[in-house]
Amino acid sequence: MPHATPQPVNADDTVTSTFFESSDFPNQPPVMPNNSTEYLASVANTDSLQAIHYPNIFEYNENPSELYFNRELSLLQFHQRVLAQAANPRHPLLERLLFLIIFSSNLDEFFEIRVAGLMQKLQMGDVASSIDGMLPSKVLSYISEIAHHAVAQQYRILNDELLPALAEQDIRYLKRDELTPEQAKWVKEYFEEQVVPVLTPISIDPAHPFPRLVNKSLNFMVSLDGKDGFGREIDLAVVPAPRSLPRVIRLPNELTGGKEHHIMLTAVIHEHIGELFPSMQVTGCHQFRLTRNADLDLSDDVEDLAKALEGELENRRFGAKVRLEVTTNCPRAIVEYLLDEFGLGEEQLYQVNGPVNLTRLLFDFKIPKLRYQPFTHMIPKPFRRESMDKNESVFQTIRKQDVLVHHPFHAFAPVVNLLRQAANDPAVLAIKQTLYRSGTNSEIVQALAEAARNGKEVTAVIELRARFDEKSNIEVANLLQQAGAVVVYGIVGYKTHAKLMMIVRRDEDKIRRYVHLGTGNYHAGNAKMYTDYGLFTANDAITEDVHKIFNELTGMGKPAKLQKLLHAPFTLHDKLIEFIDDEIKHVKAGRQGRIIIKVNALTEKQLIDKLYEASQAGVQVDLITRSMCCLRPQLAGVSDNIRVRSIVGRFLEHTRVYYFANGSLDDTKTKDKEQKFKPRLYCASADWMERNLFNRVEVAFPIEDSTVFNRILEDIHNYLRDNVNAWELDAKGTWTAIQPKEGEPAFSAQEFLLQKIVINKS
Repeated sequence: MPHATPQPVNADDTVTSTFFESSDFPNQPPVMPNNSTEYLASVANTDSLQAIHYPNIFEYNENPSELYFNRELSLLQFHQRVLAQAANPRHPLLERLLFLIIFSSNLDEFFEIRVAGLMQKLQMGDVASSIDGMLPSKVLSYISEIAHHAVAQQYRILNDELLPALAEQDIRYLKRDELTPEQAKWVKEYFEEQVVPVLTPISIDPAHPFPRLVNKSLNFMVSLDGKDGFGREIDLAVVPAPRSLPRVIRLPNELTGGKEHHIMLTAVIHEHIGELFPSMQVTGCHQFRLTRNADLDLSDDVEDLAKALEGELENRRFGAKVRLEVTTNCPRAIVEYLLDEFGLGEEQLYQVNGPVNLTRLLFDFKIPKLRYQPFTHMIPKPFRRESMDKNESVFQTIRKQDVLVHHPFHAFAPVVNLLRQAANDPAVLAIKQTLYRSGTNSEIVQALAEAARNGKEVTAVIELRARFDEKSNIEVANLLQQAGAVVVYGIVGYKTHAKLMMIVRRDEDKIRRYVHLGTGNYHAGNAKMYTDYGLFTANDAITEDVHKIFNELTGMGKPAKLQKLLHAPFTLHDKLIEFIDDEIKHVKAGRQGRIIIKVNALTEKQLIDKLYEASQAGVQVDLITRSMCCLRPQLAGVSDNIRVRSIVGRFLEHTRVYYFANGSLDDTKTKDKEQKFKPRLYCASADWMERNLFNRVEVAFPIEDSTVFNRILEDIHNYLRDNVNAWELDAKGTWTAIQPKEGEPAFSAQEFLLQKIVINKS
């Protein structure tokens, strides 16, 4: 999902304003595609967003294709769980608005990548390629039904709940007919001085064919009557909304009494659009937005990955067309014209009762009572000055003990500070780091550049193909190279997704390595919004493994033989299968079998099948999956012992944790060293997806320090206790929001961690 911190609306924002324009406020029901109604029938009486349904397609008869949920439909259900937060009064008002924006952003990417991919498959032949056995045409049909229904819910929440509630707080987006004469005068001047110079009306005639429109750009379709200055009778014109101007315009304080009153750029353009066609009469003006395929298509045999990417990034703006959004009051003739022009059908048409694009409706309202309560991101206790011996360095602290950071409850500062100290420490010889999502302004990148300029041997393994961050990563690579760092792009054909940092230091007694391993990216912004673990350690075996992986990434040769780390695409998948098999063996031997897995997604067939086998053997399995889950839980005779839940709350759940009881009798804490069977606990960069396990460089690292072990295990059990932010999945594919039972206290795992780590400063 990507959660995004609200930022001030800026020149790059593209937001529409249908509901802010009296003439474009249709209050009409959305037009649904004329296809099957299996899904809609299943949700007819449950439109409360407390239950997110899967199409009613299963008639289980031991057909293998009915053992799995479809990946795309499961992902769409996650987006619906995000949407449900916008309707949840438990969240502060502005946070609900943000969830609505996040849903819109998620849906954009879903169409740009997932729907676009399905449409490509359909063009190549309607052949099933997913583990559920569903044809691409059928998946697209279900997506259309579900997405249309979800979008209708989205605009109902906006129009019926959020906008009235915002207005009660004096946060308003004024319609054109609500402007005072003074405000109207100011808007007209703004249009003439700021907007007109950058507007480009494009007539549609034999000399001016329909323009090539950029992906997700906002445009007006203008119908005209009369002749232009050359005597031509032109019926239609396209006016792109300029991307160089802010989409949300705050009216001056002197015109609003200091209140948060705004008008949308599109409302300004709509009000004065006739001035662009002085000799003609504007008979209609309607907003539309086109979504294109934004996936990149790079071959594995390119000679220069950076140059190839730079060329492909331009193509992303003009990929194949996948979705058309228009307002509900757009005349049918215009709609059909656009569909024909873009080669799209009714299933790809979305007529919305409100802004054509909610994604850029960002805000920066300084109203604390309408936001989550702010908190100070704490420093882990071992890194606090009062916990360290006099003159003790952070390196000495890590040598004494493994240190766990749990973002966002813990600050990202220890990661940055370690790099900064290393950059200026005469004893530090080398620094090696993987970077997946970053930017030139990142403190991590700046520290690496400083280290390189200070003469340290700095090696950065940068994954240029991190989706939608390709341009930024190219800039990071150039900056680090200019500073003197060695930059490597990883392995062609395999994305480098592992989160690794290694510092080589000459200590008093010997050269020693210090490492940080994480479940999330080295990104300070993400660390404030995503839940992730990071482990600092000087464990010899682990640091040696990290050293070998970096050599593997930068050099050539056989896969590294590792002592402690599990490594994709080589050992991780096989080891996970082996660990599940061990749980089965323990149960058959009369011991406990227990698995708890927390990942962002579970889609890989072999692991799903192995979990089915474990369930049938009597192993108790708990899965905490943020988004996609292709496994069908609670299926009689197949997965009776498997429970699946998802946590959707204030923070985006991103930690990946694998727990296997391994015959131990108690899964709430570690045992003494004499215990015959020791539980296994790993944190990882990898989800349980085919791409992560076979097509990426990933790392899972063991948690061996007892204090850290117990801390993570406690967290996992708290997520299983959550009855506030949790959803549970059943065999039919319905996600149901969990509510506290009668007499049961409400418990939120995220809020508990805020209280424990931040407020209690533990």
